[in-house]
Amino acid sequence: MRDHLVWDWNGTLLNDLSLVVASTNVALAGAGGPAVTAEEHRTQFRRPIADYYAEVLGRVLDAEEFGRLDKIFHDAYRIGLASCELAADAVTAIRSWPGSQSLLSMWFHDELVPTVDRYGLTTMFRRVDGLRGTVGGERKAEHLARHLTAFGVEGPTTVLIGDSIDDAEAADSVGARCVLYTGGFTDSARLRASGWPVADSLSEAVELAAKLD
Repeated sequence: MRDHLVWDWNGTLLNDLSLVVASTNVALAGAGGPAVTAEEHRTQFRRPIADYYAEVLGRVLDAEEFGRLDKIFHDAYRIGLASCELAADAVTAIRSWPGSQSLLSMWFHDELVPTVDRYGLTTMFRRVDGLRGTVGGERKAEHLARHLTAFGVEGPTTVLIGDSIDDAEAADSVGARCVLYTGGFTDSARLRASGWPVADSLSEAVELAAKLD
């Protein structure tokens, strides 16, 4: 058994799909683009997010325009955040893991930390890390490597639970394993086709994670 578990935040512990889709549509409208449904988002979403936006808009975005859209997205997201709840079994799942745990999000660190604390989860994690930049949308791999190094945990002793193919690729890049959760930002068929272990609840995800060697 691997003894350290890294949790993803958005779309995994935090049930914020509806808010993310609504905020994405505000951003896309800012570029004259179409609205997407939740299912379209779950089918098309990927990182880097600039590539996802480019697919929906039908054109390539330069860094300046993506930065503008990313700001529009986050401004809309902040307004609705208070309405979000944790996934139904988030606390139960966290408490069921017998080893150490941490949280890594691609949301801005200075906003993530007080939000996690507001949900009463901070003491459950050895470390909470978010994005230390001003523009989001990147891949997770480098951030996961830095996250683990910061408190001396090695990838081969780690399992990550997340809701996107990018989470699995990040885990693979450091020698960790991953369990993908179907309740988040990615269509379950895409997750199952990836070949990684897939769970329909966070409690099931922890059970699968505990069995990985």
